This record gives sequence, structure tokens and C-alpha cells, in this order.
Amino acid sequence: MSVAVISFGIFAASQVGTPGPANMALLSTGARFGFRAALPFVVGVALGKQLIIWPIGFGLMELAETVPSVFVALKWISAAYICWLAWKVANLRLNTDRDLVSAAPGFKAGLLVHPLNPKAWAMIVAGFTNFVTPGTPALQATATIAICLLGAQAIFHPMWTYAGDRIAQTLAGKPAERYLMLTLAALTVASVLYVVL
Repeated sequence: MSVAVISFGIFAASQVGTPGPANMALLSTGARFGFRAALPFVVGVALGKQLIIWPIGFGLMELAETVPSVFVALKWISAAYICWLAWKVANLRLNTDRDLVSAAPGFKAGLLVHPLNPKAWAMIVAGFTNFVTPGTPALQATATIAICLLGAQAIFHPMWTYAGDRIAQTLAGKPAERYLMLTLAALTVASVLYVVL
């Protein structure tokens, strides 16, 4: 009775490190507001995943089997919200003069990203169903998955945010800026559609 920690760690790194709605939000926030100003948002995003790991680990999966329509509805509502965020990203313009930009989204805004992110739900469910041996105590399984994912997020989320900051410094005010923001928005929508469909 255990969790395949090494295998799950590799899986977690592959999921957390690749493009998805959360990483696109982090990249966009870093680009728009700068790395330092985005750090409270980054912490919120990382801890927000814990808000869904623990309920899934302690029984939400049973609810999914008994009332699957609730999860189908949540999936589409979440996808619609992430697509709305992508539309906002597509219409953002970068500004390297951070004093003229409105305040960056904070910790509370970051907490909402993963609960509304279908990729996060899918990776957590996959973690429990593919890397946890049946009969493993719920606390042990949930804590292991929570720690592994938080560790991967502590590495990759700041990297995505910093990359956004660097991209903004390079492209702000140039013709390529519009194409960058459209590309980020398209990648966000594509990552949601891939998970949903």
C-alpha cells in the first residue's frame, strides 16, 4: 500500500512544467506586471492546487462516480472561465513602465486559478488513479501527491512568470507584441480544449 513517488514525481514535473492554463496565466502576469509584482499571484496559484488535491484525496472521486453530471458541468464551466481569461490575455498590451500599469493580481486571484483549471483536475485525478496502490490510506496518498505537486510548482511556476517578464522586456511596444499575446491566448485555449476533449 503506497504511492509510486518517483514515477509520480516525473509525471508531476511533466504536467506542471508544460503549457497549460495556469502556466499561461503566470507567463501573462509576469509579462504584464513584472516578476517581482507577480510573486503573490504565483504563491496563490501554487497553493490553490492544494484546494482541490485534498478534497479529491478524501472522497470527491466517490462523488464523481455517483453524480457524474456535476463533474461534467464543472468541467465546462471551468473551460469557459479559462477561455475568458485567454480572451483577456489576447487583448492585453505589455508595458515595461510598470508604474503606469494597474496593480498585479494578488494572492487571492492566484488561489482561483487551479480550482477553475481543467488540466489541474485531470492531473490530480490521474495521479490518484495511476500512481496510488489501492488500499493506501487516504492521508498518506493525498499528502504524497500534494507534496510532489507543490515541489514541482515551486520550481516551474516562478520560471514561467520570469519568462513572461523577460519576454515583455524584449517585445513591449514592438509589432511582435500583438502576435505574442494572441499566441499566449491561443495556447491557453488549446491546452483547455485538449484536456476537456
